[in-house]
Amino acid sequence: MNPARNLILVGPMGAGKTCIGRRLAGHYGLRLVDADHEIERHTGTTIATIFECEGEAGFRARERSMLETLLRDDGLLLATGGGAVLDPDNRELLRMRGFVVHLRATPAQQLERLRHDRSRPLLARPDREAVLHEMAATRDPLYAEVADLAFDTDTLGAADAARRLQHELDRHWQRTGATA
Repeated sequence: MNPARNLILVGPMGAGKTCIGRRLAGHYGLRLVDADHEIERHTGTTIATIFECEGEAGFRARERSMLETLLRDDGLLLATGGGAVLDPDNRELLRMRGFVVHLRATPAQQLERLRHDRSRPLLARPDREAVLHEMAATRDPLYAEVADLAFDTDTLGAADAARRLQHELDRHWQRTGATA
């Protein structure tokens, strides 16, 4: 059991990190923070524009800096970007500063959930399914490396997933500093 003041959700795009996180944050009295949204708010532009101007390496440097800033706080439910685990320093920071939940979703489910989403730079290609499979092959072992708990969201809607995950968290996460 990893006692921690923060709850951190990792996983691929379309796994439900923000939607499920919103519900869990309310239940646990945590402040929901979406790392990608914070990067956009801080820079005043979209992730797609950052990718276009600075490339993925530029975005990853901004992501690393944002995670370092955000995880100085306690009482967060942090929804990370799908690629946050690519950086070894990020993985160490996530492990040190929170209870990490890997939300799992298959590429087929991701495709379904993201079918109308055109905002994701890494999916701005005609071979979206192949891209998702490639990312899963690279990232899934990294999600597993940092995770205190893995949870499948594939067949669940956000409300049902949050309810079931809450049950699992109540069994596995000892929140330090909790007032509840």
